[in-house]
Amino acid sequence: MVGKYTTLLDAYKSLAEALTHGGIANNLSVKVNWLDSEIFETDGAAQELEGVHGILVPGGFGERGAEGKIAAARFAREREVPYFGICFGMQMAVIEAARNLAGVPGAGSTEFGPCADPVVGLLTEWTRGNLVERRDDRSELGGTMRLGAYPCIVEQGSRIAEIYGVRELSERHRHRYEVNINYRKALEDAGLRFSGMSPDGELPEIVEIPAHPWYVGVQFHPELKSKPFDPHPLFTSFIRAAVEQSRLM
Repeated sequence: MVGKYTTLLDAYKSLAEALTHGGIANNLSVKVNWLDSEIFETDGAAQELEGVHGILVPGGFGERGAEGKIAAARFAREREVPYFGICFGMQMAVIEAARNLAGVPGAGSTEFGPCADPVVGLLTEWTRGNLVERRDDRSELGGTMRLGAYPCIVEQGSRIAEIYGVRELSERHRHRYEVNINYRKALEDAGLRFSGMSPDGELPEIVEIPAHPWYVGVQFHPELKSKPFDPHPLFTSFIRAAVEQSRLM
C-alpha cells in the first residue's frame, strides 16, 4: 500500500478491511506493507517495492506524495506487478501512462497548479440522473465533489467486464478531479484502455492495461461496498492476481 497517510492507518481502515475480505475469498491471509509515497520521490527508492506481489495506490488529496505514487504506478507497469489504483491512485496511473507511454511529458493534474497538459482536471459539470450539476473553482470545496453513487457502463470484452460479470454497475464516489476525456485517444493508442465510462461517455471511471497481468484503476471507492461474506469482486480479483504473482517469483 503506497499512501500519503500511513502514519495514521485508520485513514485506510476500509481499504484494509476490503483487502482482508479479498483474502477470505481466496482462502488466505493478506499481509500489507504500509509505505509512505514520499519515499519514492528519491532516485532508486522504487526498489523498496522489489518482491511485493501487488501494489495498491489509494485515494488522497493534494500534491504531497503524488510523484511517489506515480513512481509506484510506473514500477508496477514496467515490472508487471498487479496494480490497483483507487481514485487518486487511478489518476496518478493515468498521468504516468501519459508521460511515459503516450509521449506527453508535461502531463499533470490541475489539483497541483497549472500544467502543460492537464490530463487530470477539476470537474465542473456532470449529470445525476436527469439533472446537470455545475461547479467551478470558486465554489465551496465540498460542493465541487462528485459524491455518492453513480452508474458506470463497462466495455464488453474488458478485464473489468470479466471481473464484475455485468454491463452496468453503480459505485460510490468522493472526489473533486477527473481524468480529462480529451486525452483518451492518445492514451488508448499507447495501450491504456478506458474500460468503464459514465453513461454519457464523458467521465472515465475505469482504466486498465490489457497487455499487463493485472493493472486496473478506478475513479470510485469499491472498498466502501465490500463485506466479509460478500467481498468486492475487484479486491477478490486483485488478491487472486497477487497470488499468481507470488507463484512467479
